[in-house]
Amino acid sequence: MFAEERHSRIATLVVAEGRVSVAELAERFNITRETVRRDLALLEDAGVLRRVHGGAVTGGYSSTSELSLNSRAGQHQNEKARIAKAALSMIPDAGSIVLDAGTTTGHLAELLAHEARADLVVITHAVPIAQSIASSNLHLELVGGRVRGLTSAAVGSHTIDRFTGYRPDIAFVGANGVHSTFGLSTPDPDEAAVKTAIVRSARRVIAVVDASKLEQETLVGFASLTDIDTLVTDRTPTSVLAAALADADVEVVVA
Repeated sequence: MFAEERHSRIATLVVAEGRVSVAELAERFNITRETVRRDLALLEDAGVLRRVHGGAVTGGYSSTSELSLNSRAGQHQNEKARIAKAALSMIPDAGSIVLDAGTTTGHLAELLAHEARADLVVITHAVPIAQSIASSNLHLELVGGRVRGLTSAAVGSHTIDRFTGYRPDIAFVGANGVHSTFGLSTPDPDEAAVKTAIVRSARRVIAVVDASKLEQETLVGFASLTDIDTLVTDRTPTSVLAAALADADVEVVVA
C-alpha cells in the first residue's frame, strides 16, 4: 500500500471513530509504530487530525468539545441501539433505576417504554427521557433543575440534592470519555457534578458508552473506573483500557 493511500485510510478512520491509537494502526496496516507516528505527524500538519498520547483524535476535538443532543443522536446509531438492547436485559421487573441524560440512555428509555414493568420506578433528570417514559406504564420520577439547552438535562444544586436523597438499585450513566487512568469524564462541570451524584447514589452503576468514547479524556472527570460495576459498549476495549477495567473489577459487556 502506498503511503498516500494509507494516509487517506487513517484520516477516514479518525473521522469515523473519533480516535485512533498508534498500536491499532500499526497492526491494521502492518507497519511499525514509528511509521504510524510519522504518518500522524504529517496528517496533523495538514490539519486532518490532532495527535494525543498514544494516538490521534479528529482535528476539531478538544477537552471541552460537546455536540448538541440532536447532533449526537445521528452518530453511531446502530452501535447505541445494540448497547441499549444489551442494557435492557439488565433492568429488573421491579425496583428502581436512574437513567442519566444522553443519546444511548435515550435509546434505552425508548426500549423500556414498551416493556410491561408496572412495578419499576424510573428516575431521570433528562427531559427527552422523561417524555419517553411518561407515555408508558412505568413509574416516573422527574428530577428538576436548570435545564441545559445543549443536552436537555437538568443541572445545578437542586438536581444534585435530589439525587443525593435517592438510593436506586441501578444507575445507567453515559460519558463522553472512558479512559484507563482518568476514568469517566464529560466536558461540562455542571453535568459532571450531577453524574457524580448519580454514581454515588446507586447500588450498582452501569456505564453505557459507545466505542468512539473509549480511551477519550474530556475536561471533567466524574467517576473512576472503580466506581462502576459494568461497562456496556460495542467493541472490545484496547489492551490498556481492558487491563485497567479488569484491575478495577469492571465487567465488560460487548453488544
